[in-house]
Amino acid sequence: MFGNDREQMRRFFTESWRKFKQQQPLQPLEQLIVEVVKKHPEYHALLEIPDKVLDRDYLPEQGETNPFLHLSMHIGLSEQISTDRPAGITALYRQLLEKYQDAHEVEHQLMECLGMMLWEAQRNNTMPDEQKYLECVKSLL
Repeated sequence: MFGNDREQMRRFFTESWRKFKQQQPLQPLEQLIVEVVKKHPEYHALLEIPDKVLDRDYLPEQGETNPFLHLSMHIGLSEQISTDRPAGITALYRQLLEKYQDAHEVEHQLMECLGMMLWEAQRNNTMPDEQKYLECVKSLL
C-alpha cells in the first residue's frame, strides 16, 4: 500500500480518521481504515494528534503497542480472509468465529499467530512460513 514509508502510511490513517470525523467523503480504503479504527476507541485521540505520532517509535520492550501496526494487522487479516490466502485461512476463521462468537476477538487471536510468523521470518531473514501460521491458527480451535 505504501511501501516502506512509515510516515506516509501513518498519515493515511490519521487523515482517514480526520475526514471521517469531519463527515467528509471517504475512499474505499479510507472507509476500511475507519471501520477498524471505530472498533478501537483507545486509539481515537491518538489519531487526532498526527504531529505527535507520525514519527514516534513504539517499543514492545517498554510495554508499548504500536497502534498503526495493530490496525494494519486487522486490515491484513481482513484481506487474508476475503482472499483465502493462505489457502484455508477463511475456513479456519469461520470455525473460530463459531467457537468464540466475536469477530474482533477472533482477529486478535489470529494476530498473535500472524505476528509470530512475521517476527520469525524477520528474525531468520526468510519468507513467512504460511504452514506454520496455519498450524498456529488451528491450535486456537
